[in-house]
Amino acid sequence: QVQLVESGGGLVQAGGSLRLSCEASGRTFNPDAMAWFRQVPDKDREFVAATRRITYYADSVKGRFTISRDNAKNTVYLQMNSLKPEDTAVYYCAADYNGGPYPIPDSRRYEYWGQGTQVIVSS
Repeated sequence: QVQLVESGGGLVQAGGSLRLSCEASGRTFNPDAMAWFRQVPDKDREFVAATRRITYYADSVKGRFTISRDNAKNTVYLQMNSLKPEDTAVYYCAADYNGGPYPIPDSRRYEYWGQGTQVIVSS
């Protein structure tokens, strides 16, 4: 059993920055992969970034967002720079502890999810 708790969301002006955190508890922090997804009302959940052996990013956030992990703190981060209004969404942290079978950007790969944290980027 794993619990994931996101924090760091909020309201920011376009061009600003936020750092999201996702702290895991409940078992040893050795996931196969950790990821961030985002979702807006009435749309499918969208892949944002992931870390496994290397990092992965959606084209829409490449060069602006950075995913990182601090194993000592059982925490994964998403540093978001140069934020745009279209980045507005609820951001979810996800963990995969069994290595598949779905590809990294597929939400079905991940067994555990946080409650989400709201990010609003104003124009």
